Amino acid sequence: MERFLKYVKIETTSSETSGTSPSSDKEFTLAQVLRDELQTLGLSDVVLDDHCYVYASIPATKGYEAAPVYGLIAHMDTSPAVSGAGVNPQVIRYEGGDIHLLSGDVISERSYPFLKNYIGRDLIVTDGRTLLGADDKAGVAEIVSSAEYLLSHPEIPHGKVAIAFTPDEEIGEGVDHFDLERFGADYAYTVDGGALGELEYENFNAASALVSIRGLNIHPGSAKDKMKNAVLLAADFISMLPPAETPAHTEGYEGFYHVAQISGDESSAEISMIVRDHDRAKFEARKTFLQNLTAYLNGIWGEGTFTLKLRDSYYNMKEMIEPHMHLIDRAKAALEAEGLETKICPIRGGTDGARLSYMGLPCPNLCTGGENYHSIHEFIPADAIGIMTRVLVRLVTV
Repeated sequence: MERFLKYVKIETTSSETSGTSPSSDKEFTLAQVLRDELQTLGLSDVVLDDHCYVYASIPATKGYEAAPVYGLIAHMDTSPAVSGAGVNPQVIRYEGGDIHLLSGDVISERSYPFLKNYIGRDLIVTDGRTLLGADDKAGVAEIVSSAEYLLSHPEIPHGKVAIAFTPDEEIGEGVDHFDLERFGADYAYTVDGGALGELEYENFNAASALVSIRGLNIHPGSAKDKMKNAVLLAADFISMLPPAETPAHTEGYEGFYHVAQISGDESSAEISMIVRDHDRAKFEARKTFLQNLTAYLNGIWGEGTFTLKLRDSYYNMKEMIEPHMHLIDRAKAALEAEGLETKICPIRGGTDGARLSYMGLPCPNLCTGGENYHSIHEFIPADAIGIMTRVLVRLVTV
């Protein structure tokens, strides 16, 4: 827990607009801390590269040099959706009811009925001004702590263990410069999930969509039959999206269209969106719908009024994991050995593991124990970090 509390106070917010890698130099601050810590602990092959990836390994115990190499991966950045500057974590004893944060904000039992599962436990919460950063500094702390434990207990048999910490996962660029050869694993797990017991090997197919709208501004006094107000045209586009297919109205395997940002004036406007679906055919149909909608509105307002740019972000890792289901069996056994009830569920998002799986490194996702990610209401039970540290040790043990 002390390790986690240290990490979350280091700002590592990634940037969607910088165009650099890493997207923010602030990420190097935590990367340098981790490099030095891993070297002090005695890990081998510790490297911090120019793109802010940290690599290290734990040598196999004697007699297990030929065992498969398992890797553990977590990301260092936090979401740009909520401030990660000046994180001020609080440790509270939860006895039920609403949680009143220092800012005056409230984590309400009504909004989060699963709070009842945490009665009688210590929780690490925010002060209500920032996110906490358990996504994914809890994963980072758990991996470092498991490495420390393995190195201090050489009697535990294991093959070589590969470790990596990545930047920019939150903006979909977490493995853009990942060095698979240097990492050197046969299989890996991202430690980047939610509540204790969750195990995931299915995720959304994902794309980003940018709709650019070219309007025509005329003085309002003489605008009749001339003005094309780009802001109103943007509203037209959004109004034609299926209203029940948004994140607020979907769950499980249901896909969605999500309008993340809108900006502009009468002359020009932009809509930034993401598109998600677990089913590949439905995912492609969603992109086709946006293309057809763009063509339809251009037919009304003139060719070139609406421009759509679609970019695929990642795909469902399920088809890459299914030939290697021993990874799921192994993780399930490690979780249950620590008294956790395993819940295999689809990820309503993505992880570095999704892209790595398509790069030839099968990589399902493990829980960290956190809740309410990307929010000022984020929290994690304090004991989750120790529990998941022990799970990771079991996971790599022969």
